Amino acid sequence: QVQLVESGGGLVQPGGSLRLSCAASGFTFSTYAMSWYRQAPGKERELVARITSPTGARNYADSVKARFTISRDNAKNTVYLQMNSLKPEDTAVYYCKARLFGDDYWGQGTQVTVSS
Repeated sequence: QVQLVESGGGLVQPGGSLRLSCAASGFTFSTYAMSWYRQAPGKERELVARITSPTGARNYADSVKARFTISRDNAKNTVYLQMNSLKPEDTAVYYCKARLFGDDYWGQGTQVTVSS
């Protein structure tokens, strides 16, 4: 079955960096685009970044452009989100998502807290 497992979240000071990872299994990872979403308390879940395969085309939410980088390693079935210059408003639970045959599959999420 499809499984997505996020890791790498934590507490970081403003201006700091974190790298999130999402390990995928149960499907042909290299065939599908992968996305990162986030959900802050009291807010709707929003798209942060997306990367296609095999071309690796990327797109980002305006709020994270030039600070976050999405990448993937198809040999490791893993997608990453490098987050730099973190701000308190980046605090949220971060989820990776795969869309397969019209169905969305989500990981359990990893908490990112940006606070001094």
